[in-house]
Amino acid sequence: MHRFDSPFFVFAVVLIVQWLAAYAGDAFRRKVSPLKKEGDRQDFDIVRTASLTLLGLIIGFSFAMAVSRYDQRKNLEEAEANTIGTGYLRADLLPPDDASRVRDLLRKYCDERISYYLARDELRVGQIDAETAKLQAELWSVVVRVAGTQPTPIVGLAVSGMNDVFNSQGYTQAAWWNRIPFTAWILMTLIAIACNLLLGYGEHRTTAFLLILPIVVSTSMFLIADIDSPRAGIIRVQPHNLMVQCLSMKSSN
Repeated sequence: MHRFDSPFFVFAVVLIVQWLAAYAGDAFRRKVSPLKKEGDRQDFDIVRTASLTLLGLIIGFSFAMAVSRYDQRKNLEEAEANTIGTGYLRADLLPPDDASRVRDLLRKYCDERISYYLARDELRVGQIDAETAKLQAELWSVVVRVAGTQPTPIVGLAVSGMNDVFNSQGYTQAAWWNRIPFTAWILMTLIAIACNLLLGYGEHRTTAFLLILPIVVSTSMFLIADIDSPRAGIIRVQPHNLMVQCLSMKSSN
């Protein structure tokens, strides 16, 4: 888990770094090279405006990337609940004893998938993944054994449904690994630092105004990190569809 999994860490670090950059620019203006000519001031304002525009565009693109990944995780949670429900129904196509075994394993499997979405600790996630893999192996062994003894199209539907259950879990895992690239975070941070240096350098005097841009940009990056973090953020995908599906499966038992 990298540091961008903690939105509060991102907010604190980015805010401090930007604030230092703004006051460094201000100190450079006061002690080294102030803007004296009107032409220099106009050229500087053009550069500062262009830099702030670029920063706004990159933050906007990063926010769109984070939202698209959040929507993907949410859609895959719904798809996973549907495939588990389909696999549960297709268990009726198997012989009674095997069907009962498959349904029992799927109920446990559904509970593990809910735990996966709710877990925040990586150690707990590793335990859930291990238990999920064990349940998948048991489910597959049941349907493969039946398919080997009764290779009929009807049994093939049950096998296909179970394969979809496993595939949906893999798609979900891939979506949770699909994060905003680290280089994008570095680029945003560097441009934010440059903008605050320019902001501090361009001020006529040292004021509390130098804190406004660091706070605004830090809040924006906090929101991006929060949406992009599947586990540590405040905004998270809740397994509502899986919960409903598990309740339905248990009530039909």
